[in-house]
Amino acid sequence: MGLSGQLRVTIWNENVHDQRDETVRRIYPKGMHGAIADGLRRELGGSVSVRFATLEEPEHGLTAEALEETDVLTWWGHAAHDKVADEVVDRVHSRVLNGMGLVVLHSGHYSKIFRRLMGTSCTLRWRSDEGGEREVIWTVNPGHPIAAGVPQPIVIPHQEMYGEFFDIPPPDELVFISSFEGGEVFRSGCCYQRGAGRVVYFSPGDQVFPVYHQPEIQRVIANCVAWCGGAAPANDVPSQRAGNATRNWYLKA
Repeated sequence: MGLSGQLRVTIWNENVHDQRDETVRRIYPKGMHGAIADGLRRELGGSVSVRFATLEEPEHGLTAEALEETDVLTWWGHAAHDKVADEVVDRVHSRVLNGMGLVVLHSGHYSKIFRRLMGTSCTLRWRSDEGGEREVIWTVNPGHPIAAGVPQPIVIPHQEMYGEFFDIPPPDELVFISSFEGGEVFRSGCCYQRGAGRVVYFSPGDQVFPVYHQPEIQRVIANCVAWCGGAAPANDVPSQRAGNATRNWYLKA
C-alpha cells in the first residue's frame, strides 16, 4: 500500500493492437488499459491509484522502482510476447514471489511471466470467428471474494472461444468456468499462490470485442485486483445481482 493507504495498481498493456488496428482503436479509444482503469476507478473508487505501463516504454514501463511502488500488476499481451525482455520478466517474477499481486488477462496466458509462474506450456484450444460467439461465465465458487457482486451467470454476447485442454497446473481455487456456443468449456477464472504473491488468470477480453467496457467484467477485474492486493473482504453470500437491468444490457449489446 502507498502512504495514502491506496492500493497501487499498474496496468500493463502490450498496446500493439490498440495502436495499429483501427477496429481496436474504435472500440478502445483510450486503449484497453484505459477501459480497465475506468472499471477499477468506478468499482474501487479512492481506495486505488492507477498507473499505466506499455511495451514500447523503456524497460516496458516496469523498472525496479515502478514495481516496488506496485501492489498489483495487471497484464494484457497478445502479439508481442517474445518482445518482452527476459530481465523484465525476471524482475516481475521476483516481485510476485515477494508479495506483489498479478492479474493475467485473456491472451496473457501465453506471456513469459505467466508461463514462468505456472511452469507449464499454458497452451489451450481457441477459435476466433469474425463475429465471435456467446460466452457464458459460470461462478463455481460463489463464496470467493472474486465472485462478490457478480451476476450468475455473466453473459458476453461476442467473444473469442478459449477451450480445454488448458495446460496449467490445477488452480489452488477455481472461481469461474465458461461455456461457449460450440459446446466447449474453459476454466476462465483461476487463482494461485506463488511465493508470497497471489496470481489470478481471468480469460475474457479479446481485443476486437468491447469486453472490457462490460460492467460485469469490470467488476470481476476489480475484485481480482482487490483480492490480489489483499484488500478484498470475505464474500459470504452468493450475489443475486442478475436483475432485469443487467439482462437488458445483454439484449442491447
